[in-house]
Amino acid sequence: MKDFLPVSAEDMRARGWRQCDFICVTGDAYVDHPSFGVALIARLLEAEGYRVGLIPRPDWRSCADWKRLGRPRLAFLITAGNIDSMVSNYTAARKPRRGDVYAPGGKGGGRPDRACIVYSVRAREAYKGVPVILGGLEASLRRLSHYDYWDEKVRRSILLDAKADLLVYGMGEHQMREIARRLAAGREAQAAEDLRGIPGTVYASPELPEDWNGILLPSFEEAAADPASFADSFKTQYIHTDPLRSLPLAEGCGEGRLRRFVIQNPPAATLSREEFDRVYELPYARAYHPMYKAEGGVPAIAEVKFSLTSCRGCFGSCSFCSLSFHQGRIVQGRGRQSLIREARELTRDPDFKGYIHDLGGPTANFSGPACAKQMTAGSCAHRECLFPRPCKNLRADHSEYLAALRELRGLPGVKKVFIRSGIRFDYLLADADDTFFNELCEHHVSGQLKVAPEHVAGKVLAAMGKPEHGVYTQFEKKYTAINARLGKKQYLVPYFISGHPGSDLAAAVALAEYFRDRRFIPEQVQDFYPTPGTISTCMYHTGIDPRTGEKIFVPKSYHEKAMQRALMQYKNPKNYRLVYEALMRAGRGDLIGAGPKCLIRAGSARDSAGRVRRNSVQQKSARTH
Repeated sequence: MKDFLPVSAEDMRARGWRQCDFICVTGDAYVDHPSFGVALIARLLEAEGYRVGLIPRPDWRSCADWKRLGRPRLAFLITAGNIDSMVSNYTAARKPRRGDVYAPGGKGGGRPDRACIVYSVRAREAYKGVPVILGGLEASLRRLSHYDYWDEKVRRSILLDAKADLLVYGMGEHQMREIARRLAAGREAQAAEDLRGIPGTVYASPELPEDWNGILLPSFEEAAADPASFADSFKTQYIHTDPLRSLPLAEGCGEGRLRRFVIQNPPAATLSREEFDRVYELPYARAYHPMYKAEGGVPAIAEVKFSLTSCRGCFGSCSFCSLSFHQGRIVQGRGRQSLIREARELTRDPDFKGYIHDLGGPTANFSGPACAKQMTAGSCAHRECLFPRPCKNLRADHSEYLAALRELRGLPGVKKVFIRSGIRFDYLLADADDTFFNELCEHHVSGQLKVAPEHVAGKVLAAMGKPEHGVYTQFEKKYTAINARLGKKQYLVPYFISGHPGSDLAAAVALAEYFRDRRFIPEQVQDFYPTPGTISTCMYHTGIDPRTGEKIFVPKSYHEKAMQRALMQYKNPKNYRLVYEALMRAGRGDLIGAGPKCLIRAGSARDSAGRVRRNSVQQKSARTH
């Protein structure tokens, strides 16, 4: 087994180390796999010659765990983990989660709320004067003023609340190499000043640089007080996520002597293919640390252990997704030979059963830039690649992805290569060559293919940045025809979202009618979850579509969201009262009764405790008579 990086003083002594250069603190359990950002950055720094230790899931109630590996020579690197700590800890209904797939044994409750802030404070307490650098998804998406669903207010940059020296946003490889170089060459007392100006980072300063040539956003106070200012600021931030054409951004916060500017440098350059291949071929153990064995391991490794990452970035630009804000719209693709080398390593694992679970990334069938222009001029500031319809300059080509799939499924020991990370069906239809579509159905579907039409109502799909529903219908027909020709019984598993901005009760009823006509009821319902860094969250908070400046309906009350969610599972007896109320409010009493088009029958309903109650119409009738 390959060595894990040190997590204790004993591990350091075994390596003959007296001090770590960097200590990574993470809210996740230690899984040494490139799908875990902290492992990727730690291994990259190790490859650059630095001594790196990890403190996974520390006890934040004191700073004792921060002293476990001693004082780092260069910096503490702080991350909440692979996902935002608030999303990890709470459901869309703001209820505490019981489980955590990134925790030992899958047990919840092991990381603090707003972990980046808590971990940074403890690092300062443990060793004063050591630079503290934030990174990972939580820090990246909260780098400037952001709406916080759990506090129900706009919060200032997490950099200020954490009192960190620097924040790394995006994927971080270029930034961390330069940060490490500067820290190693500088003096500790000047560390904060020495780190300014690095692309893909954010820092705080009492004043703007003398040679400032960027954009001054509305201040935090303005964004917090005025929804229109927040929407305007978010639109500017969203536009400037491209490494080739973005300008520096700055946002004021505070008054008088306490005033600070949070300054965002332009994004870091995308990795070259050679650089991308290199970081995924570093000597990962590709397993959870043995210290978790007694607790049953770490569940999150199951989906990725025998999967291959083939790309980064996404030009799909779904409104409810933060990928564009975090990874950018320029898709980077892995080299085929790098994927083959990694796959061969998988086949040597004693637990490998012949199945590669996934070849993909944010969107499986994206393998490179959307068009040639993106690599020289960046992605378009005011146009999307696929919405509302594919751009005429879009290069819809699956040949490179298909070549990798063919080579992988031909490797000795590989029985099957599945695609589970999601297919963008409108991009698939835009490809005039059906070869990939045919081979997808013939070789790479495990009986069910997950796709995400998300809704059927046009106004909701437009708010989501998704194609009109007819495109999904076209895809569905083609998928069915190909499988029929192949003699395969394979199905689509469509995902839908309830309660998204733009969805009123009429739209929710239209979705329920679609389910009725298809005789399909989803087993699980995905509620819209307003998380930092998405267009949809901006809409949720402001009631404004930042792309157009127009007002948009937002279902905000818990009761209205519950009605929309209940309509998606209208056959469940526990949902009767909510479905009845929703249909009456929407003026769709015609869907209540015994007819073939009705969603529910008229009459009494059972509440969640199973007690029979008369519906509101019966109760009113009884009082009248």
